[in-house]
Amino acid sequence: MSTLDWRPAKRPSRTPLEGESVVLEPLDPVRHGDDLYAGTAGADATWFYLPYGPFASRDEFMRWLDERAAMNDPLAFTIIDGQAGAARGLATFMSIEPEHGSIEIGHIWLSPQLQRTRQATEAIFVMARHAFEGLGNRRLEWKCDAANEPSRRAAERFGFVFEGIFRQHRVIKGRNRDTAWYSITDAEWPSRRAAFEAWLAPQNFDAAGRQRQTLEEVRALE
Repeated sequence: MSTLDWRPAKRPSRTPLEGESVVLEPLDPVRHGDDLYAGTAGADATWFYLPYGPFASRDEFMRWLDERAAMNDPLAFTIIDGQAGAARGLATFMSIEPEHGSIEIGHIWLSPQLQRTRQATEAIFVMARHAFEGLGNRRLEWKCDAANEPSRRAAERFGFVFEGIFRQHRVIKGRNRDTAWYSITDAEWPSRRAAFEAWLAPQNFDAAGRQRQTLEEVRALE
């Protein structure tokens, strides 16, 4: 087997990542905490598949943010909705393995205001672009509870390739978790990037902000 003509990837740093409709800022509980906590109101179900939450009080939530902000892996970013000018969600780089050129987007929490929006999709695009083009990774991973159908549909919508199920992989909140694994490789990234960019283009949305073509439809035209 031939030796790879490749050098290890860089580690992600606490540097903002900018898109057209979103900015991903390193999690700062002081700056982002109030907006994020406001987004949890009436949204207990959004924490169901995550290993933490929902939170009983603002103080408990803020302590949790402080803990997350101090971590390097997972490295948390706050998703800032540019239109609202407010923090609407969280996502992290995790399972960071520069020596293998592998990284994961995970621990994703989206407030109801951010779910199923152009901004939510662009946040994933911005992170994926940085993983490959900014950091030089060979592999981008997405993992989720195999029972989490919305997350699995999202992975497939974004162009991640299903790799299989790790059975009885975790125990989360007292429940068994079988984990579904997905990935995009560096060879696949150019086509995924083109599809993201075509979907995010202003002409793909009408005056009311409704998409003209789905991301899957755009990718099918490649």
